[in-house]
Amino acid sequence: MAAVLLLAAVLISLAVTLLVRFYARHHLLDIPNHRSSHQLPTPRGGGLGIVVAFYAVLLFLFFTGRIESPWFYALLASLLVAGIGFWDDHQSLAARWRLLVHLGAAMLAVFFLGGQLTTQFSGLMTLLLSVFFLVWSLNLFNFMDGIDGIASSEAVFVSVVLGGLMWFINSDLALVALVLAASSMGFLILNWPTAKIFMGDIGSGFLGFVIALLILIYSQVSTVFLPIGLIVFSVFIVDATMTLITRFLRGEKWYQAHCSHAYQHAARQYGHLKVLLMVWVINLFWLLPIAIWIFLNPGYGLVGSLIAYLPLIFLAHHFKAGRDWR
Repeated sequence: MAAVLLLAAVLISLAVTLLVRFYARHHLLDIPNHRSSHQLPTPRGGGLGIVVAFYAVLLFLFFTGRIESPWFYALLASLLVAGIGFWDDHQSLAARWRLLVHLGAAMLAVFFLGGQLTTQFSGLMTLLLSVFFLVWSLNLFNFMDGIDGIASSEAVFVSVVLGGLMWFINSDLALVALVLAASSMGFLILNWPTAKIFMGDIGSGFLGFVIALLILIYSQVSTVFLPIGLIVFSVFIVDATMTLITRFLRGEKWYQAHCSHAYQHAARQYGHLKVLLMVWVINLFWLLPIAIWIFLNPGYGLVGSLIAYLPLIFLAHHFKAGRDWR
């Protein structure tokens, strides 16, 4: 049954993405500008395929009793993020309205989770940190969706690792992450370099929110998933965070669109495909082994996180995250 559901998610995502591409070629083109990493007008909004596929299977899991109500309702909050992203793809919205919806979705999700990660992590501070994590995650995913295949690839990797490890504890809950990976894979088929369609804000915000929410949900089952989630997500976390901090310290308008991420500088030097493949190498041969080690040795979460993050911080500094590339 699991294999059938995952295949269905891939096919639904691919089919909807193809339909969106047909529509977007005439109504929703991403026109290159001085901040763009692409050179040709490209359809956008393909993330709708990920959203539709994910919820089609998620509803099946819920109505067949394979996912608990609080987790299901928390995941439904991501529809607010997808909806405002879909609107923004068609008509640019002011940042304050997007942030208001993002905060509302995050607070709603945390409310359904009971405002705690585990019995050891609860209270007002945990609630606030959880809301911040959800909002920052969806925005950093949007920031990092700047070259072909990188955002959808990251979603596949993070979701597969989370789902694969959760399978040893709760196979039904593991399916949620694996369905997200399958839905992202259906889109990635058309987003692989050279991309035939971009996911747009509807996809990037949705993926960032759901991935962060899955880390919180899985942490309720086992605390070890908190460091594991932060480690497998660290390529995006490090680049986006260092870029934001650097721009802020330099007195730049960090909230405006730009092209100064480390991965964007690397893509100018080496091309989209080589950078994408290097991210896969880092994920598979550096971050994945550390995540598995921590899963088997939960007491080393902090040590493993330091080991995972330090080389990534060095790489982000090397590729001048947040600075002009010269």
